[in-house]
Amino acid sequence: EDVDVPSRRVLITGATGLLGRAVFKEFHENHWNAVGCGYRRAQPRFEQINLLDAIAVHDIIHEFQPHVIVHCAAERRPDVVESQPDAASQLNVAASANLAKEAAGVGAFLVYISTDYVFDGTSPPYKETDVPNPLNLYGKTKLEGEKAVLENNEETAVLRIPVLYGEVERLEESAVTVMFDKVQFSNKSANMDHWQQRFPTNVKDVAAVCRQLAEKRMLDPSIKGTFHWSGNEQMTKYEMACAIADAFNLPSSHLRPITDSPVVGALRPKNAQLDCSKLEMLGIGQRTPFRAGIRESLWPFLVDKRWRQTVFH
Repeated sequence: EDVDVPSRRVLITGATGLLGRAVFKEFHENHWNAVGCGYRRAQPRFEQINLLDAIAVHDIIHEFQPHVIVHCAAERRPDVVESQPDAASQLNVAASANLAKEAAGVGAFLVYISTDYVFDGTSPPYKETDVPNPLNLYGKTKLEGEKAVLENNEETAVLRIPVLYGEVERLEESAVTVMFDKVQFSNKSANMDHWQQRFPTNVKDVAAVCRQLAEKRMLDPSIKGTFHWSGNEQMTKYEMACAIADAFNLPSSHLRPITDSPVVGALRPKNAQLDCSKLEMLGIGQRTPFRAGIRESLWPFLVDKRWRQTVFH
């Protein structure tokens, strides 16, 4: 019998990553014909494409003819960007510029995922119209990427988002979930940053925003330009760690709040809160409460299995 292939086509870069997996799933489950591409972890589920290979990028876009491209692939670890600036710039800027050109060639709507780190964190909350001033090289490369995609393709949406968490394959995949071991192993005290104000955001919510933007765009060509999305619970890493402990009924007395600004690694903005009212006024967005989202994300990594049985069965 004929298989009903949806007529709306979306291509997702970085589909093997934390955000990309959620974006792929969101479109796929909402009746889009979704193709994901990745590089190191691509096979067998996704197309293996090196985004620095202009011919490969051209070929997949011309073969698939997507209506929408969601560009999740990036080097997003600030300390890695500082240590490997050329490679980060190639992926975050040059590959993004090329993708925007190719998207324009087939009339595809490009959603470029950017970051709250384009701001210096001195006067939050930030609207889309506020002037960026990145403190670290990661923020600078993502801002250059924003400019590059908008210069090469006016029909682009830039979506700035903050620190992400969600259903991870490894705890190290997210700066939020990576804290779980320190929370669980309460026999040794752990220092936790209590200086930087963060807004942890569930990848499922960002994925929903990407799909809603794409669907609105199919009906209204004026949907383009820069947008902000973020969770609305303000927390330091210390407060997130305490909330994680609370979500799993674990002790938190071994967690130590450190209120000094960090001295190692790339500079971080103190509070780069994003104003999300522009998307909200379009009726776009969803927010998962942090405790519910983090419990769902970290549940498979819980060490004490006895506790699982008492709470969930």
